[in-house]
Amino acid sequence: MERKVGMEFVERTMKKNEDIVGAIFIMTIDQSKISTSNTPFAMIDEHSAIPSEQEILFTMHTVFRVVEIKQTAKNNRLWEVQLTITDENDPQLSTLTNRIKQEIDGRGWHRMGKLMLKVGHFDQAEELYNELLVNASTDSDRAFISPAWNIEIPARQIPRSS
Repeated sequence: MERKVGMEFVERTMKKNEDIVGAIFIMTIDQSKISTSNTPFAMIDEHSAIPSEQEILFTMHTVFRVVEIKQTAKNNRLWEVQLTITDENDPQLSTLTNRIKQEIDGRGWHRMGKLMLKVGHFDQAEELYNELLVNASTDSDRAFISPAWNIEIPARQIPRSS
C-alpha cells in the first residue's frame, strides 16, 4: 500500500477520536529473504475494492523485526514504525523460538495456552482452554486438555469465571 494511502487512513481515524494515537508501519522487504522463505505473500491489487492501493497480503505467521519507532515531526500523536521482514534463517528469531520452546513445553494450541498464561493473558488462556475442551473430538483429547487447564490456572491462583 502506498504510504500516502496509509497516512490518509490513520489521519482520518485520528481526527474522529482525539484520545487515540496513530501508527504507520513502514515495511522493508528484502527480496533475498522472500525468495528463500517459506513465508508466502500475495499481491492482491486486482482482488481489492480499490486496486490502486497496491495491497500485499502476508500469511499469519510472517514475522517482522521492529527496526525503529519514532514520533513524526508533523504530529505528536502519530508514530512511524520501521519494520523489516525476517526469515527462517534469522539467528535472533531462531534463538527466541528455541527459548520459548524450552520454557513452554507442549505442542500446538496447548503451548499457546501456556504461553498466554506465562505472559499474564489469563482471560485469553481461559477462553482458549475452554474452546479446546468444547471442540475436543475424543475423550483422550479432553483428558489431555482438562488437567493442563486445571493445573495451570489454580497454580497461579486466578479466579475462574463461571
